[in-house]
Amino acid sequence: MTSKLKSSQFTRVVAASLALTAASAMLSGCGTAEAGTLQGGRLTLPVAGGTATVDTATLAVSARAGDGTSLVLSEAAAGGLGAPGPVTRTADGARWTYPAKGLSVTARSEQGRLRIGIRADRKQSVNWPVTGTDRTASSVQVARGEGLDIPVRDAFWNSERGGLAGSTVDVGGELSLPLWGYSMGAPQGGDTARHGVSYLTPTDIGTSLKFASQGGKLRATAGHDFDAGEGTRDYEVSFALTDGNPIAPAADYRSYLAQHGQLGSLREKIRRNPATGKLLGAFHAYLWGEARTAAGVEKLKKLGIDRMWLGYDSGPNPMDAKAAAAAKRAGYLVGPYDTYANGQDPKTADSPTSKWPGTVYPDFCVRKADGKPETGFGNRGCYLSSQAFEKAEPARHYLADRARAMTANGAESYFLDVDATGEVFRDHGKGHEMTKAGDRENRLARMRRLAQRFVLGSESAQPWANQELAYDHGSGTPVGDGLWKLERDKEKWGGYFPQNAPKNAFMPVSLPADLATAMYDPKYRVPLYETALHESLVNVERWELPYDKLPDQKTTRALLGMLYNTPLNFSLNGPSLEKNGKELAALQKFFGPLHRAAGTERMTSFRWLTADRSVQRTVFGDGTLTVTANFGSAAHDGLPGGCVEARLRGEAQARRLCPTQVNS
Repeated sequence: MTSKLKSSQFTRVVAASLALTAASAMLSGCGTAEAGTLQGGRLTLPVAGGTATVDTATLAVSARAGDGTSLVLSEAAAGGLGAPGPVTRTADGARWTYPAKGLSVTARSEQGRLRIGIRADRKQSVNWPVTGTDRTASSVQVARGEGLDIPVRDAFWNSERGGLAGSTVDVGGELSLPLWGYSMGAPQGGDTARHGVSYLTPTDIGTSLKFASQGGKLRATAGHDFDAGEGTRDYEVSFALTDGNPIAPAADYRSYLAQHGQLGSLREKIRRNPATGKLLGAFHAYLWGEARTAAGVEKLKKLGIDRMWLGYDSGPNPMDAKAAAAAKRAGYLVGPYDTYANGQDPKTADSPTSKWPGTVYPDFCVRKADGKPETGFGNRGCYLSSQAFEKAEPARHYLADRARAMTANGAESYFLDVDATGEVFRDHGKGHEMTKAGDRENRLARMRRLAQRFVLGSESAQPWANQELAYDHGSGTPVGDGLWKLERDKEKWGGYFPQNAPKNAFMPVSLPADLATAMYDPKYRVPLYETALHESLVNVERWELPYDKLPDQKTTRALLGMLYNTPLNFSLNGPSLEKNGKELAALQKFFGPLHRAAGTERMTSFRWLTADRSVQRTVFGDGTLTVTANFGSAAHDGLPGGCVEARLRGEAQARRLCPTQVNS
């Protein structure tokens, strides 16, 4: 690959991250002057980078890029829609109906995108858009965890081994961002102009994405269930043309959030609560046994570790006030694990977080249409209704009392499990009925209250919660097909005991080969989540996947963490501190200055430097930080395989880390 080619690629990659914002701004005021044309039932509207055409008879969507290239953005809606009604022009597009199905449709240009909205007057489903059918489609971007970019003809992902082809995923509950995308044209590394498309589905509740292998190529078809009772009568899809870079859909989504006032700022969160600044440069760890004590905190400090987020569960012997004070003196954050999702009989509950006062259990249980309670996680008790809590809170303040008790030791942080994930419920319980959308609003309301007092985190944070949260545990993990099954196998994965060294946190595991490929093969990994939200919150892997849990993936995970400017997470007790403390300290010493400098910056560029995708580079801010990771075995431009280099703006020499050479 010549240096000239690398330079041209760099230009295109930066454009993928930045051009959408500029182009959208140019088209945001199109108005009536550029409302497009309507000819023979085909509506053509201006979008950033070209035009988009909607066939009002079928909802097929095509585009013509500025260079004249024709693209298929969607085939006709699967199953048909019936004959359309008359098409009425509007100031920025058009509207029409499909009377036989009770559907009303609007299409318009909005800030450089084609935005199509569908409203149903009855309960039904629509399977659309039908994507990936363009003959030049070369890869698909999937927001699973941090993100994946999958060549559409990749044999692994087209087979059952990949766990994607033939699956249907819940956009609001199983994807980390409500988007997907396709790249068209030459594969990365070629010198042919590329194109792509970004699909955004802000109405993610009730929306799914089905993947299929057809003719040896991955296709994705979205579906939406219209149901007034679920609060899902409206469905919206926005299409944007991109240059085909794998992070372009996430860059588009970041722009969308910013344009709609929905993008948070970690810098602003630090301004409101200076303790949030302790997240910058910090690794995350859950503590057991001696590690929870003041003496354990002092051991971390003596290792030279200057920033940590330290969490603990609500079981016996949580961190006491002395330990919390020691952590504060050391510059660390301390926070309890809590959840409002589960309720059990207080007499037999298996966790303090499942015990509630009075008759919260069973009165607050989410109820199905038949009146039966929604069984809780792991067949434990029931899921508790956020509506019931919200109605009771002003008078009974169950949640405020819980938070006060959990942080009586002086903790400055709080980890609220479940609430920011996409798991929401319709509740038929008398007196606390709610839709899924209402459940989400309730969760946001209580997270907002907590965020006013604490450095707040939650599990696998969906973007709708990004303005309230300072960090999350889980959205960094692209959970592959088979992980949950493996975790349920207590012999292979480990359980919650012994108390001070639970095997599910401390027992090393070798992932099955296919699962390891699906989750951690770097040639498929791309930073979609960081591109969209890096400047808003700190993203970490799932708590049950601490750094030492997966020995075979340690180097890859360390390089990914440095490349994406995201912290590693650990499980620590007395023995593990003795065994692995120096390794942790060496990794944090490398990461700390980089995250302090760039943790509040947006990710502005991602690119592959080699055709096999083994060498990757990211840029944060306006060159604040540049990171190059070599996941291969051969050196590249002097960077050995299995190593990462980082350069802060103004530094004459890059910093280098080779994780396998770090002595524990």
